[in-house]
Amino acid sequence: MFKHILVPTDGSALSLKAVKAAAALAKFHKAKITAIHVIAPYSPPTGGDGIIYYPESFSPLEYKKAMEKHAQKALAKVAAAAAAAKVPCVTVSVTHDQPWEAIVENARKRKCDLIVMASHGRRGLAGLLLGSETSKVLTHSRTPVLVCR
Repeated sequence: MFKHILVPTDGSALSLKAVKAAAALAKFHKAKITAIHVIAPYSPPTGGDGIIYYPESFSPLEYKKAMEKHAQKALAKVAAAAAAAKVPCVTVSVTHDQPWEAIVENARKRKCDLIVMASHGRRGLAGLLLGSETSKVLTHSRTPVLVCR
């Protein structure tokens, strides 16, 4: 039924739960996995009176290096889970200011037929203030979404 599964990851334990579910589904359906990690664009630090920061520690280059290192670590977990399940896996990191948009765009562009992702399940004020990337993907995606909690 499924041939290509997109798995967004942030490297957290919760997203690893979704990764394992995706690997099991991919194995069952003889599908492939594409893992995606979305990096937020660089935003220079702002300071107020009396705040001193060192530009070299907050430079765009240092930010890019740190974020790419984090992305590689998160994506390596997906690749390891896929390898353990003997499922083909491609990893990709993209920079985008709206993670949900990058996920939906990549699912469409890569012709994925399922998105498997985690949800923290925040409700009430926390859900309203923090928003939910999963909710936004569910709202905007034409690709079916499996949510793991």
